[in-house]
Amino acid sequence: MISMALSDRELLARLIQCEAGGEGDNGMRAVASVVINRVRAPGGEYARIGRGSIRNIIFQPGQFTCVKEVVAGRYNAQNIYNMRPEAIHFSIADWAIAGNRLPPLGQALWFFNPYRPTCQQNFPSQVGVFVTRVVNHCFYNPTDAYFQT
Repeated sequence: MISMALSDRELLARLIQCEAGGEGDNGMRAVASVVINRVRAPGGEYARIGRGSIRNIIFQPGQFTCVKEVVAGRYNAQNIYNMRPEAIHFSIADWAIAGNRLPPLGQALWFFNPYRPTCQQNFPSQVGVFVTRVVNHCFYNPTDAYFQT
């Protein structure tokens, strides 16, 4: 298991590599953008739980498959504990931490891979609305309903 001594920068680089390492620079930037959007969310669940902390957002239960060592009762070999980030992952983490975002995402707070060519319009339920697709992931901006969570 990862030592708690890892910096937020390294945790973000590991998450970027794990969640979108095979999706090119824009795919990785999109995932990094969502994490930092959650860190800086002005209200709702992520503002309460994250409290401005990258670590709190990454380790919030049930949010990122890459943080789980076990998925569906089986060992998840693709997790942040097994990642060895390279310069590109750290560069994208630095880019996001500095305040940069991938423009088409807006304030996207969620992403997922639907494993099909189309994205559903809302995610989850009515708290997020589809904004764009980047490589294999669909991204969702918060609706007013999110801020009631």
